[in-house]
Amino acid sequence: MKPADLGLLRTPGTPTVSPDGRTAVVAVTRLDLEADAYRGQLWTVPTEPTGPTGPTDGAETARPLTHGWNDQAPAFSPDGRWLAFLRAAGKSGKEARPQLYVLPTGGGDARQVTTVDQHPLGAGAPVWSPDSTRLAYVARVPDEGRYGTREDVAPEQEPPRRITSLRYRLDGVGFVLDRRPHVFVVDPFHAEPASLQVTSGDFDHADVAWSPGSDLLAFTSARHAGRDRDLRSDVFVCTPDGKDPRQVTDTTLSVGQPAFGPDGRTVYFLGSEVGPSGLDFVARHTGLYAVPADAAEGTPSRLTAAETLQHGDSTGRTVVTADGVLFGHENRGAVDLALVPFDGGEPRPVLTGQRQTVGFDAAAGVLVATVTTGDSAGELVAVRDGTERVLTAFGADLARTGRVRAPEELDTTAPDGYPVHGWLVRPEGPGPHPVLLLIHGGPFAQYGWTLLDEAQVYAGAGYAVVMGNPRGSSGYGQAHGAAIRYDVGERSAADLHALLDHALATHPELDADRTGVMGGSHGGFMTTWLAGHSDRFRAAISERAVNAADSFTGSSDIGWYFAEGYYGDADRRAWMSPLAAAGDIAIPMLIIHSEHDWRCPVEQAQRLFVALKLRGVETELLLFPGEGHELSRSGLPSHRIARFDAILDWWERHLRTS
Repeated sequence: MKPADLGLLRTPGTPTVSPDGRTAVVAVTRLDLEADAYRGQLWTVPTEPTGPTGPTDGAETARPLTHGWNDQAPAFSPDGRWLAFLRAAGKSGKEARPQLYVLPTGGGDARQVTTVDQHPLGAGAPVWSPDSTRLAYVARVPDEGRYGTREDVAPEQEPPRRITSLRYRLDGVGFVLDRRPHVFVVDPFHAEPASLQVTSGDFDHADVAWSPGSDLLAFTSARHAGRDRDLRSDVFVCTPDGKDPRQVTDTTLSVGQPAFGPDGRTVYFLGSEVGPSGLDFVARHTGLYAVPADAAEGTPSRLTAAETLQHGDSTGRTVVTADGVLFGHENRGAVDLALVPFDGGEPRPVLTGQRQTVGFDAAAGVLVATVTTGDSAGELVAVRDGTERVLTAFGADLARTGRVRAPEELDTTAPDGYPVHGWLVRPEGPGPHPVLLLIHGGPFAQYGWTLLDEAQVYAGAGYAVVMGNPRGSSGYGQAHGAAIRYDVGERSAADLHALLDHALATHPELDADRTGVMGGSHGGFMTTWLAGHSDRFRAAISERAVNAADSFTGSSDIGWYFAEGYYGDADRRAWMSPLAAAGDIAIPMLIIHSEHDWRCPVEQAQRLFVALKLRGVETELLLFPGEGHELSRSGLPSHRIARFDAILDWWERHLRTS
C-alpha cells in the first residue's frame, strides 16, 4: 500500500438483518481525501443473492441504499417496515453531530426524527422496541450555556468547571462531567417527534435495550457511592417512561451491553471482574454474564470461561438468538464467534479460522457477520444451516492494486521457553530488506488477522514488518496478559527480541544490520524502553507514548488507576518509566504526538524530546493540532497521510531501502 491508498479502504461496520433474514444492511465508511473527511453510506445486501440462472456473487447485488454525508448504525424495525439509522449532515460543526432518521423499507425518503435543537451534541445508535413503535437511544445532555447551547457564549467565555471527581474527562470526548449521557425514547412516527428523557441525575448511562414485551428498558450506569474512585458499574431496568428504576446487579463488576433473553426473564450482559478494590482491571477477561431481570441487586452468573474467553468483537450490543447468545472472543490474533447456551454450557463455534469477526446480527435462522482477514478490511458473510457465503467485495478496489501483502505467521520461544506468536509482512523483491519491529498498544490488546494499514504501508515502501503479541497482550489467556504487571518493560522486551530474532534467523532476505523499532501508546512506551535498553536498533519512532509514569498518573484521563495497576507504587513507576533510561538513548528518535491527546498527554512527548535534545541526540517532535490519541486510526485523513509521509521520510533517512 501507499499512503494515498487509504482512500481506497472501504470499512463495513456491524450489519443489521431484516426480520425475514433475506436482507442485510451495513454502513460502509471511507476516507474522502479530497474533502479531508470520513464519509459513510448504508448498503443493502441480499443474504441469498440469485440471478436468472441461479446464485450469483453477492458483490453483484450489494448496492448503496443511502447517499448522506455520513450514515451509520442501521437497525431494522422488528416488523421489517422501517430502517432507523444515524445521519451526520456535514463534516464540521452542528452538521457533524448525528441525528436519528427512519427510512421506509418499501421505498420513500428518509425522515428526520431528532434535531440539533433537541440534541445539540448528537444522538446515539437507535434501538427499536419489539412492537416497532418506539426508538430508544443514548445522547449526551450538555449543561446550560456550554458546548454551543447558547450562541452568544463562546467556549472561552464559559464559566469555570468545578471538578470534584477523578473521572471528569475522556480522550476523544473531552470533559464529561457537564454533558452526561442519558437514555431517551421517541415515537419516530409522530407528526412532531418529541424525545422523552428516561434517565436523569449526575450519572453516565449507556447501552440501552428493550424487553421482549416492550414494557421495560435495560441500561448500564454507575450510581453507587464510590463510583468516582472505582471501575464498577451495574445493569438497571426501568419502564420506558423512566419510572421504577431498579438495579439488578450487585456492584461487583464492570458491565456493558445488556440484552433481555427471549422470555424476558433474564438479562445477559458483558462483564469483567475488578476485584475488591474495584480497580483490579489488569488483564481481566470480559465475559458473558446472566442475571434475573426481576432481581434486586442479584448475583450475576458467568457463562463463559474466565481464564480463556475474552470478548473481542466490536458489535456494540449483545445479540441473543433463539438458541443462545452470540459471543465474539479473541484467540491468538483471531476473533472467533461462538454461540453460548443460555445455561452457560460449552460454546458452539460459529465462525473460526484466521480472521476476525468484528460485527454481526442474526434473524430467521440467518447470521450475517463482518469478517476481516490479514489482507482484508472486512466483508460480509452469511451463515445459513451451517453453510457460509461471502456476500460483498468492498475491498475489491484496493485488492486490484496488487499492493496488499498477506501476513505470514511466526511462532517461536523466548529465552525462558515461553511461546511467542506474531506475524511478518514482507515487501516485494529478494532483499535485503530493512526491518521494522512494530509494537501494539494496550498493552492488553492484540495484533492479528485483520488488514493493518500501518504494516501494509511500510511493507509497500520496502520494509519487512515484524509484529506480535508478547506477554501482556490479549487473546492468549488471562495469565499471559497479566505476566508483565509491575515489570512491563523487561518482560515484554524478552518476547519482542525473541520474535525479531526468529524472523531474522528464518528469513535470510531480512537485513539484521538495518532494523528500526516503532509503536504507539503502550507500543510507544516499549519503543522508548527498547531505545534505552538495547543497542540493536538504528533508529526509533515513539508515538503517543507513556514515557514518564509519574506525571502520567495525574495528567492522563485514566492515569489515576492505570499507572498503579500496571506499573506499581511510586518507586516502581519511577524505575519502570522509559524516561528513566533516556540518558542511555543514543539512536535517532522521532517522537509523534497529538496536541489534544488526553490518554497519553502531550507532556509525555515533550519531556522525552527535551531530555534527548539536551544531550544532543538526533531528535524530532512531530506534533499534530486538533487530534487525540486515535490519530493513526481516526484522525483527519490529511493528518493520517502527513503522518505516514513523515514516518517514511524518517525511515528512508535512517534505514534506506534498496
